[in-house]
Amino acid sequence: MADRHRLTGGMLLLTVLGALLMLPPLVYVFNQPQTIFGIPQIVFYLFVVWLLLILGTALMAHARPRKPQKGDAPGGEG
Repeated sequence: MADRHRLTGGMLLLTVLGALLMLPPLVYVFNQPQTIFGIPQIVFYLFVVWLLLILGTALMAHARPRKPQKGDAPGGEG
């Protein structure tokens, strides 16, 4: 049960962190006339944050405890 609470807290933290990273004051810091691999810095920042949020969500979804399905034996056998 403690793992479930930690995972829920992690999901909440990921959501809040993602929202903070997408707020205009922080995004505008990366609005410079520089490019990374020919991509404007602000676009690169937004896509990296977006990719990291997707990866974090996938890892947390993978770590989520599985609900027992109909027909599963109690006790984990079968």
